[in-house]
Amino acid sequence: MELQSIKQRFDIIGDDPGLNRALDIATQVAGTDLSVLVTGESGVGKEAIPQIIHQNSPRKHGVYIAVNCGAIPEGTIDSELFGHEKGSFTGANETRKGYFEVADGGTIFLDEVAELPLYTQVRLLRILQSGEFYKVGSSKVQKTNVRVVAATNVNLMHAIQVGKFREDLYYRLNTVPIVIPSLRERKSDIYLLFRKFALDFADKYRMPVIKLTREAQMVLQQYRWPGNIRQLKNVAEQISVLERERLIEADVLRKYIPAEAAQTLPAIAGQGQQSDIMSDRDILYTMIFQLKQEVAQLKEQIENGAFHTLQAQSEPSQQKASGQLNIEASVIPQGSVVKGEIQEADYAPIEKEFEDVHVINEVKQEQLSIPSANADLIRKSLEKHKGKRKEAAAELGISERTLYRKIKELGL
Repeated sequence: MELQSIKQRFDIIGDDPGLNRALDIATQVAGTDLSVLVTGESGVGKEAIPQIIHQNSPRKHGVYIAVNCGAIPEGTIDSELFGHEKGSFTGANETRKGYFEVADGGTIFLDEVAELPLYTQVRLLRILQSGEFYKVGSSKVQKTNVRVVAATNVNLMHAIQVGKFREDLYYRLNTVPIVIPSLRERKSDIYLLFRKFALDFADKYRMPVIKLTREAQMVLQQYRWPGNIRQLKNVAEQISVLERERLIEADVLRKYIPAEAAQTLPAIAGQGQQSDIMSDRDILYTMIFQLKQEVAQLKEQIENGAFHTLQAQSEPSQQKASGQLNIEASVIPQGSVVKGEIQEADYAPIEKEFEDVHVINEVKQEQLSIPSANADLIRKSLEKHKGKRKEAAAELGISERTLYRKIKELGL
């Protein structure tokens, strides 16, 4: 009964076990001062959790401030969060209180906390540990008593590994973790949410409410909704405004679902063909990197003076069987001596051997993604995606710019 009242109060729709678990944890920790870290994909509704915590805590009569850390420029974020003294930097015409000082005795919600610069993370860590902070341009320690709730859609453990987030700050924020499930994990809630949005927009625009046929409801539930609740709400609003008919068929609904996201549906037409293309690409990657490694080793040996004479004594069949490079004796004349630094032109014939697969000196990673010899692979990918270069490039593992250049080079 308590959960149901929370949902009604904060306008939360759904009865998914994962959602109920998140709401239950929020109400349990509301009466404490523990830091909470809310995680979940973009658009799942993470901002409702800190409001539930604040409104059900002893701090509910204090200030509640929500800060989008990703929306504040890096150069001013310390001033926004902690305040600044007059004259501390250009444009600081007066002393200003920061959010942590204003929210003293209340709750501060740090959305997109992973976007904080590292030096700001150090300041935040000190507040969480001792409640102390310095204003920008001040040497006077100030105290604040603030409950911190943070949220992110970023994998913070990965951010820690690549040096973009402090590990000690992560454990301070993650005292109580709350995970909000994605919309595709709440299939039974999708149509409930759509109906709620349809009713809201019918009331807002003073028009009859839209309804979905049975087939349209199935389409709605099968779609993955990468934008989650935010995307579902946008689709409901578009249909409510643009469609004259109030009963929406499946074909009509599909017009409002982005075509490029269709590949992520549970069942994909032509999936076997896709796996064939991927396997071809993997084979090409292996061949190219092996060739590059062999050429690099050969160049290193030549530059170090390890070989004074290069002779082609092995038969072609034996060279192929042993995996060696098939280099003719004419690459470096038999009997010639290689001393000291060798010039680029001296081993140009070797590089010519591998021009078709772009294995040349200091080859760029982009060029290694797909050899020009495999025009058929590019053509198949473009045909599969109906000429859409963005989707084809993503499947081939290269940038759209590189794919465009390949198309011009190969005359596709």
